[in-house]
Amino acid sequence: MSLKETITEDMKTAMRGGEKARLGVIRLILAAIKQREVDERIVLDDTQVIAVLEKMVKQRKDSVSQYAAAGREDLADVERAEMAIIETYLPAKLSEAEVDAMIDAAIAESGASSARDMGKVVALVKTKTAGRADMGQVSARIKARLGG
Repeated sequence: MSLKETITEDMKTAMRGGEKARLGVIRLILAAIKQREVDERIVLDDTQVIAVLEKMVKQRKDSVSQYAAAGREDLADVERAEMAIIETYLPAKLSEAEVDAMIDAAIAESGASSARDMGKVVALVKTKTAGRADMGQVSARIKARLGG
């Protein structure tokens, strides 16, 4: 069963169970997926669905920081709850040791030796992590490793 089908089934389960908050977030997810499919005239595979989910999580994180800065913890809590539901559909996160091993392998594979080669390493690591690591933190680690 594809990730999109799983999300659709969860929507039906949430409807039957009367879980209004969860149902609302799942509908947002499906709407974002459908919007991308219509815009690009394609059917999204699991990798592309994960990209949509990552974008939604990133938007929620940005909103949480904005609301917290404005002293609106009530709105920040709503965003955190939505983020938690969205994250249930993302693959399990990699440990720091696994990320470091991937970075080391990518540096060796690309032959990177300085900060100028960072783009090559990031590209290799990004394809291998695919939604299982925060690329902002991964990029910072790569930069530190390459002496940037």
